[in-house]
Amino acid sequence: MENKQSATPQGIAPMYLIHDLTIVSPDRGRKDIQSLKNAVTSAEQVHFPNRTLLYDLYHDVYTMDGYLSGIIDKRIDFVLNKKLKFYDKEGKEVEEITKLMRSNEGREIIRKIMESVFWGVSGIEFKIGKKLEWEEIPRKHIKPEKGIITKSQYGVSAESGYKIEDLPFVWIIGKKNDLGKLLACSMYAIYKRGNFGDWAQYVEIFGQPVRIIEYDAYDTQTKKELKEILDKSGNSLSMMIPKQASFQMLDGKQSNGDGKLQQAFKDACNEEMAIRILGNTETTSSSKGSGYAQAKEHGEQQDELTASDLIMVENYLNSEKLLTILRSYGYQVDGGKFAYELEANLAKLKSRMEIDLELSKIIPIADDYWYETYSIPKPDNYEELRKKMDERQSFNPMTKKNVEEVPEEPTPKNKKNNEDEDPENLTDFSKPKLLDKFLKQLADFFDPARQ
Repeated sequence: MENKQSATPQGIAPMYLIHDLTIVSPDRGRKDIQSLKNAVTSAEQVHFPNRTLLYDLYHDVYTMDGYLSGIIDKRIDFVLNKKLKFYDKEGKEVEEITKLMRSNEGREIIRKIMESVFWGVSGIEFKIGKKLEWEEIPRKHIKPEKGIITKSQYGVSAESGYKIEDLPFVWIIGKKNDLGKLLACSMYAIYKRGNFGDWAQYVEIFGQPVRIIEYDAYDTQTKKELKEILDKSGNSLSMMIPKQASFQMLDGKQSNGDGKLQQAFKDACNEEMAIRILGNTETTSSSKGSGYAQAKEHGEQQDELTASDLIMVENYLNSEKLLTILRSYGYQVDGGKFAYELEANLAKLKSRMEIDLELSKIIPIADDYWYETYSIPKPDNYEELRKKMDERQSFNPMTKKNVEEVPEEPTPKNKKNNEDEDPENLTDFSKPKLLDKFLKQLADFFDPARQ
């Protein structure tokens, strides 16, 4: 294996690209709506797009807004907690690769794939060696529109960096022109931050009583003594007003006496961010008018969103780029694929089984359907067990019984002829019902699989 990455327009790339980048800490300056507009304008430029300002703003709102970071981590954890396995071309699990993806390195790769949904792009540089190791490429240096990685975060051309297609151990995840879901959330996070400042000021001013002292404007000695009293009696808000002056304090308590205006604004911003990230609000915080039905519906919407994320992660993990990198570490991935082991929804599975049982009375259903639908492992000696089960079911004591061994009951003299009897009122308990037969056959069929 070569210890150098492939050539670039500037010559040979360094041993590790990350060591050749000029890393700059995020900008922690004041962020407002105008800052967001400027950042988006810079990122969407046609000829020289640059996401530096935008990603500095993303970093600020993500780390400082607990609600936003919480719902993002929640969506990522939904994926991280699912069971991921690798299967070879014969459909058997390769435990070595499965354990690799469950390690810290594997889980962090999946995290970077999910983070590309919110940031728009993620970058990984794999280290050459026998063990899978990698480092994250700072997003501010990735220019997906141009297909390059620049040494400086303000670089805009290939002359100031390296082409991504020339770096075999660099994996860039995300769409070319996608700025991520944090773009919509940033506006609400900025508004909410300003709202919290106003709320804190409201509490500071009106959260404690105000001391007002009136004095004669011409009595300077009294004014001096009163000021000394106020200074020694605590730090709460106090005012000294001449008696000759007219004073009126408009505090807004008539329309916002308890501060609910700021709280309602904060909740509105949180709900908008939750809808953007999770697709709903009920799985994180419940509204006043919510009930079980609404919460259940939102929970099912969350399941659909998670299912979509799992498909996306599978597609990235099964890409030729990652499989080639894993192959370079000595893993046998030819013909294999990553797949999630989905957990069954018991309530939905029960309803589906009832439907399947009714359909089995009308049309034949293949045995593999039951195994796949209900996630039952198919035994290796399936054909042998299937044959034995058919033999047991072919022998039915009710049908093999000799008619001569059953004595005929004497017919009473006063019993009516068969022609006079109503066949609809007769019930034959000597034969099992069709549903009972099917349930018994289904139980006999799956019992050997559990052994």
